[in-house]
Amino acid sequence: MECSPGITREEALDLLRRNVKNESMIKHCHASEAVMVALAKRLGEDEKTWGLAGLLHDIDIEITGADLSEHGLKAVEILDAAGVSKEISLAIKMHNESAHGIPRSERFHHALAAGESITGLITATTLVYPDKKLASVKPSSVVKRMKEKSFAASVDREIIRECEKIDVPLPEFAALAIEAMREIAPELGL
Repeated sequence: MECSPGITREEALDLLRRNVKNESMIKHCHASEAVMVALAKRLGEDEKTWGLAGLLHDIDIEITGADLSEHGLKAVEILDAAGVSKEISLAIKMHNESAHGIPRSERFHHALAAGESITGLITATTLVYPDKKLASVKPSSVVKRMKEKSFAASVDREIIRECEKIDVPLPEFAALAIEAMREIAPELGL
């Protein structure tokens, strides 16, 4: 189903850059956008809407100081003021259950949470390779790293496993996410 996102990608980039200054976080948002577009294609969803949710999901991270009790809630305020669709702002709110205590139940919400989370694991895996290039990363390596709790310890493996709630098995999800990130590897510096 296609709906109007209420914002263009160019406007979204401008809004993101006005609210997020950390370049590593900007790269994470771009990686999340790429993964969400790939997931939308795979699941027959609206690529613009899902991509914009990935791009904007951490728009309040610096404003909230990464406080998980507020992260996502402040984003909704920013997005509503900018005229972003309720569908996108709700998905962004729902990607952090800690802020409101309501469990994710919709496919879009599970996709955003899993999609943005796997980017951290893929980036960390890439950085342990000698060449530090996404081109070298294999999906099996990412799946293997899922089992190593001390590796990229801040990445919540249970959230990544929400890919299974949207009927995308973990090995396929890892492959899809790696490929999506490879398409923008120069932008990510990987």
